[in-house]
Amino acid sequence: MGVLIHNATALDANGRVDNAWVHSSGKMIAATGVGGGWTAEKDDVILDASGAWLVPGFIDLHVHGGGGHSFHDDGQSIQKALAAHRTHGTTRSLISLVTTPPAAVRQQLETISTLMAHDSLILGAHLEGPFLSPLHKGAHDPQLLMEPAAQTVQSLLETSNGVIRQITLAPELPGAADAIDRFVEAGIIVAIGHTDVDYDGARKAFDQGARLLTHGFNAMRGIHHRHPGPVLAAFDDPRIVIELIADGIHIDPRVISMAFQQAPGRIALVTDAMAAAGSANGTYRLGSQPVEVKGNRAVLTGTDTIAGSTLTQDRALAYAIDTVGLQPAAAVAALTQTPARALGLENEFGLLSAGYRPDFVLLDHHWNVQGVWADGERLTRA
Repeated sequence: MGVLIHNATALDANGRVDNAWVHSSGKMIAATGVGGGWTAEKDDVILDASGAWLVPGFIDLHVHGGGGHSFHDDGQSIQKALAAHRTHGTTRSLISLVTTPPAAVRQQLETISTLMAHDSLILGAHLEGPFLSPLHKGAHDPQLLMEPAAQTVQSLLETSNGVIRQITLAPELPGAADAIDRFVEAGIIVAIGHTDVDYDGARKAFDQGARLLTHGFNAMRGIHHRHPGPVLAAFDDPRIVIELIADGIHIDPRVISMAFQQAPGRIALVTDAMAAAGSANGTYRLGSQPVEVKGNRAVLTGTDTIAGSTLTQDRALAYAIDTVGLQPAAAVAALTQTPARALGLENEFGLLSAGYRPDFVLLDHHWNVQGVWADGERLTRA
């Protein structure tokens, strides 16, 4: 059975197409076009979009939970958190884990592996830690941070069993250069973050194969006029994708605008969401750390340290367009094509084109989600 969506305002990284239609068959977009020149098979689901926006499914490279549930809990909680984000347009995502003890990491990876066997929308695990700088620890438990010793890295690789897709580390730590080589060789995407690395050190890590900057500007050296730091190194390197959290809390909208100008096509809008995303204010946990959420702002309890976000990707899209002032195609690309490219999946996801996977989000003209499809199957309705 296929899906045919017509009379849509299609929008992807290639731009806007009015009165568009998209026809999927199985797990592939079979054809696209404009106007009434579409045909449907007898068992197709046909939907008149009535002019609503149709965009590719969102891909989140960095998310820790949602809907009141954390990715650090059991498999059922992870499924509920994923379901919460899928109602907001995230069709594919990594499962991000903050720094936890090694035994807990092993258990979490086993749980994620089991879930991945039944849920192809999970793209793997993202380990944010434990190889982070104590100077920029953010919401990570400082007692659990460690240097990437060769034996520790080897143990982690043996534990991974192909589940770890991405790891964030501080490249200035002793042993980090060797660790980057090991992770890259194993096919794991290396991101630099929670780091005190300078410009030259960041460039060295990029030359070794690191390809992402974790939540740019946050938990790292800033741009100083005599010490440009890792953000400028990422701006200067066309190989690097830069994560940004567009929630009105982590980064000023003018800085977001500058980043899109300096690194066009290389910004990935992520949520870095914790359990409170899509849920209520209150007390939660991020890994082992207690978090208080009030007014959509999550901080470590009793401090002003930001502890993830309450963001969803549809709200990131609306903020990028309505507040930052980005062109809609650039904002959509930052949620679709760019994160797909960061994961090496740019030939499968991120465009409304024949041959791509049929992951769709239908949005009204205020960027509210009306429907979500993944692999041609409808996940949610408004």
